[in-house]
Amino acid sequence: MTASKDTTLRLWDVTDVANPRPLGEPLTGHRSTVWSVAIFGNLLASGSFDETVRLWNITDRDHPIPVGQPLPASWVQTLAFSNDGHTLASAGKDGKIRLWDVADLPAAGP
Repeated sequence: MTASKDTTLRLWDVTDVANPRPLGEPLTGHRSTVWSVAIFGNLLASGSFDETVRLWNITDRDHPIPVGQPLPASWVQTLAFSNDGHTLASAGKDGKIRLWDVADLPAAGP
């Protein structure tokens, strides 16, 4: 997975490490640099300088779909899922850590 200054992120098939290939189209929705990403099972989280965290269902790696509304956060600098995948933590430029309960989302399964 890659995140970009162009406001997109992309999933990659790296089965052949010498010849990675993009999966589907770039994911769009952020309005500024996508700085951080995290995956747990079929749930992808992306954090941006647009002060949001977005969630994506990546069950179909070629056609990820957004999950819910963007979560409000400060300039997101890092994201991490808990070991059980029920909680997503975001850390922002404001020095705060936000915890999000993602246990009941349809894409949150392993």
